[in-house]
Amino acid sequence: MPISFYNTLTRKVEEFKPIVEGRVSMYTCGPTVYDFFHIGNARSFVMSDVVRRYFEFSGYEVNYVMNITDIDDKIIKRGNEENRPSSEVAETFATAFLEDTKRFGIRHASTHPRATETMEEIIAHIKALVDKGAAYEVDGDVYFRVSAFKEYGKLSGKKIEDLQIGARIEADDRKENPVDFSLWKSAKPGEPSWDSPWGKGRPGWHIECSVMSQKYLGKTFDIHAGGNDLIFPHHENEIAQSEALTGEPFAHYWMHFGFLNIDNEKMSKSLGNFFTARDILEKYSAEVIRFYYMQTHYRSPLNFTHEGLEAAKTGLQKLQGLYDALEDAKTGSASFDVAAHEQRFIDAMNDDFNTSAAFGALFDMTREANTALHADTGMDDASRASLRDFLQRSCEGVFGILSSEKDDGGASSALLDGVMQLMIELRAEARNEKQWALSDRIRDGLKELGIVLEDSRDGTRWKTTT
Repeated sequence: MPISFYNTLTRKVEEFKPIVEGRVSMYTCGPTVYDFFHIGNARSFVMSDVVRRYFEFSGYEVNYVMNITDIDDKIIKRGNEENRPSSEVAETFATAFLEDTKRFGIRHASTHPRATETMEEIIAHIKALVDKGAAYEVDGDVYFRVSAFKEYGKLSGKKIEDLQIGARIEADDRKENPVDFSLWKSAKPGEPSWDSPWGKGRPGWHIECSVMSQKYLGKTFDIHAGGNDLIFPHHENEIAQSEALTGEPFAHYWMHFGFLNIDNEKMSKSLGNFFTARDILEKYSAEVIRFYYMQTHYRSPLNFTHEGLEAAKTGLQKLQGLYDALEDAKTGSASFDVAAHEQRFIDAMNDDFNTSAAFGALFDMTREANTALHADTGMDDASRASLRDFLQRSCEGVFGILSSEKDDGGASSALLDGVMQLMIELRAEARNEKQWALSDRIRDGLKELGIVLEDSRDGTRWKTTT
């Protein structure tokens, strides 16, 4: 059974057929770095990570790109509020994003392009659209001419006529059509800007993703992913401004992740139920949160509750318990059929990445394996090795919820990661407060213990010297 999943563009489940045999080119919309990302964003990032990991489990080579939007109205607004450059705001939260995704067990993308580092290509793309008549300039602003792309609305199902009625409420008289959208914004006093054929300015949000994805994946790539909230207008506009220029499909498959509610209510700061990824990691491990996300199908809405997280913790303990028991169990004589359970797992994941059904297969296997382990005959070495190998490849390799490595003290590597992340954050706070002696003490003390801290623009990483 080949991998098949729901394509938002065609509104049906389709068999995945890559552009290049054995390879997957995949783009996921990353963060706009004006704040810490919240647990709704985290669900999209985690599920994208799982999809990527499963393709690798299935033997594909994956070129995975997730952008970082580091110039945007929200970033500028926060910089003004805090009286500091927007570039500093962006760098602060871009670093935090990379740190927090690592804590969540989300693997770094093959490439994390930044909008400000892609400005030359963005300007060239906009200019080409203007030259082709698909965009036009007004007083230093450049707009995409929606009427130039006859298939506008094919992803979201929205009709231009209906959009025009709604857009007239806040119409900009300078636009030819109220639904035309911004590609380039002329510079305002105090804002960061770049030179362009239309004067100083900066790009609109939509064009950034089109250019960054195509720069690293080509004019047409396999999969474009993101949250349901991005279908319109963001992804719809990406398609229009990309295909209007190239005349070729932008992405063959569109994958979208369901919304997240908190105790049956939409997450909102005004309701007091808004949680960042950092908030929730103070109470639950990344493995528990990942497991909780995956218990619900990626396209379905997810209700985030304390009770659900506690249940996820219990379920995860069962899987980890079997994995640890397999290492310590005595050699027996009975064999165990791992292949049948692995096939159930594969069939579930191949069927629109049905993680809940995949966990059903894993828990059935766990129950049967525990029974076999504690039977008088026990389980033979080959079966135990096969079980541990499959759990490692599925629960650790695909889902990122188990740890197969232990440090010298017997603590899990996940615990060590958590302690080190805390030390890195404390050192960063000391540096921000100019407590240089404390910062150096943390660094030098860790070095004496055989742990080296490495600072870079992407944040601080650690490694052992032993």
